[in-house]
Amino acid sequence: MQRRALVVGITGIGGNHVARELLANGWDVVGLSRRAPRDLPGVRHVAADLLDAGGLKSALEGIAPTHVFITTWMRQDTEQENIRVNAALVRNLLDALSPQKSVRHVALVTGLKHYLGPFEAYASSGTLPDTPLRESQPRLPLDNFYYAQEDEVYAAAARDRFTWSVHRPHTIIGLAVGNAMNLGTTLAVYATICKETGRPFQFPGSEAQWKGLSDVTDARMLARQLVWAADTDAAKNEAFNIVNGDVFRWSWLWPKLASWFGVEAAGYSGQIQPLEAAMAQDAALWREIATRHGLAEPDLDRLASAWHTDLDLGRPLEVMTDMANSRRLGFTSYQATDASFFDLFERLRAERLIP
Repeated sequence: MQRRALVVGITGIGGNHVARELLANGWDVVGLSRRAPRDLPGVRHVAADLLDAGGLKSALEGIAPTHVFITTWMRQDTEQENIRVNAALVRNLLDALSPQKSVRHVALVTGLKHYLGPFEAYASSGTLPDTPLRESQPRLPLDNFYYAQEDEVYAAAARDRFTWSVHRPHTIIGLAVGNAMNLGTTLAVYATICKETGRPFQFPGSEAQWKGLSDVTDARMLARQLVWAADTDAAKNEAFNIVNGDVFRWSWLWPKLASWFGVEAAGYSGQIQPLEAAMAQDAALWREIATRHGLAEPDLDRLASAWHTDLDLGRPLEVMTDMANSRRLGFTSYQATDASFFDLFERLRAERLIP
């Protein structure tokens, strides 16, 4: 039977890569986003606002996907607003598809805030979990839009009798412009600014992150797991952590990243030095760099998400995730983390996003 995937948020860091993986495996792919992707010629695009229930239903009429991959969210000012808006976008989507009775599986991408708490209480004392993080750990006693999104999927699955999977990446490394959680590109832009100005490439985070063990998720790994779960009966109705499969210390990786850009690496200085403050006055500088080098994106805010990089690197504990749940079911992909960053940097340069 022909499999038709609806990738929701196809222009984002996760959606773009899962679309590529699906196309490579012979799927019929439809992408949903407000604007069409520029680099996915094999994808049919649907433009829609996930918060406009009526317009969404009209836009999706006749699409009839067999599989849905939800890879997007909308950041709000408070966690209560995050819950209201992000639960609604999942609910509206699945309600719009319900009359067609075509959906067999829904995959939802969330992340490690499932274990570490929402933005307003992120990795705060009193809620710090044991590591490695495991899918069997209970939800925190905190409001969290990830939980609300999961609950919308579970309710629709019970109503429409489709299977589901939940995927929890840790710091996705991959190419996306305009993405709100983009550590890899943020560090590439920061390193470029350091090289242009002679500043040291200063590690902005905590001692626990500098010295402790960590892991990240290559966007290609996330895509592989999403497609694997959609194709594997044993993976249905399960939640999965997804990381590269190796662990590292930032004290080891930071000098390697600095060396790639030819800048001076400065490690943990004894206190957190937020990247958001360090880059707060760099918008005009980046525009000048972009003009001088003929770069494709002169808007610093569309490339760098310093606030989220500060969340990742400022955690007061080492953070690594357990992959046993998908490993025991047959997902064996692996990606070296230093190569994840270097591959991204090469692609950013090829796309003329950094000089």
